[in-house]
Amino acid sequence: MTATTTPPHTTGVRFGVFAPQGWRLDLTEIDDPVGQFEAMSAVARAADSAHWDSVWLFDHLHTVPRVTRESTFESWITTAALLRDTENVHIGQMVTCNGYRNPALLAKMASTAHVAGQGRLYTGLGAGWFEHEWRAYGYRWAPVPERMAAFSEAVELVHRLWTEDDVVFSGRHYRADRPVNEPKGAHGGRPPLWIGGAGEQVTLRLVARYADACNLGRGDPDIVRHKLAVLRRHCDRVGRDFDTITKSTSISAFPIDDRTDAERATKKARGRLGLEQFRENAIAGSPPDTRFTIGTTTAIANWVEQLLEAGIDYVIVYIPGVAYDHEPLHRFADVIGRF
Repeated sequence: MTATTTPPHTTGVRFGVFAPQGWRLDLTEIDDPVGQFEAMSAVARAADSAHWDSVWLFDHLHTVPRVTRESTFESWITTAALLRDTENVHIGQMVTCNGYRNPALLAKMASTAHVAGQGRLYTGLGAGWFEHEWRAYGYRWAPVPERMAAFSEAVELVHRLWTEDDVVFSGRHYRADRPVNEPKGAHGGRPPLWIGGAGEQVTLRLVARYADACNLGRGDPDIVRHKLAVLRRHCDRVGRDFDTITKSTSISAFPIDDRTDAERATKKARGRLGLEQFRENAIAGSPPDTRFTIGTTTAIANWVEQLLEAGIDYVIVYIPGVAYDHEPLHRFADVIGRF
């Protein structure tokens, strides 16, 4: 995108950053798996001492844009590790795939991690979409309506296990008979629930009923504006205060100095990749129209400003190559500082 002006000061927006987890082939310059994990942890620690509110993980098992034998670290084990490696940032998943774990067990896992991180867990949950992974790991791949029905049950069950005792649940896809989920979370609270996705008939209705936060819009202000209007209508129907829901979107961006071109600025972060492959990996696994920019902090801040005007109050950033070069992570502080 092209920047012309610095956006005005805006209050209330927070920022998160994705850790380099291997899924987007973003650890391949490091040969040793232990070194890869330490590089991922180092990014989380760098964010921990800066201006970020959170660090995020993908819940995927195989790499994109192509399946390889390169490392991809499992999200919930990594969540627990990063919660113990950091002191200030929240750690979350964008988002946990519902089909990979029984939701009652997931509620227990999240409660435990919330305590381990002294209340710094964000629990993301979505219906799942990567068919190749499901089949490779032996999960039954079902049509969209069935997956969404299972997701609906899972969201309700997880929420109830965080907020009620003696839960009895008998659904088409899941059952529970008074599982003891103690402790439910840290400091007498529970993990915040983030729902990913923007389906207007099911997902956004679930957000209105159960979620503390949503993630939608793929960084596109027009899509954000439309989806939030739908969400507001769902909130009105169920009597939920729309303003109590955090509205997030995810973007991919690489901030550069305005005196440096993209080829030179990304050299360390790209490793052996050419610039076009670097761009492709930055949005791999996302819808084909997902945006990615290599631009100045002013350009990125203008993009963020458009998202805020559309109704977003939380921005989660994927910075490609950050495992090898922390400089763009720190440079992004200039974007954050404008809000």
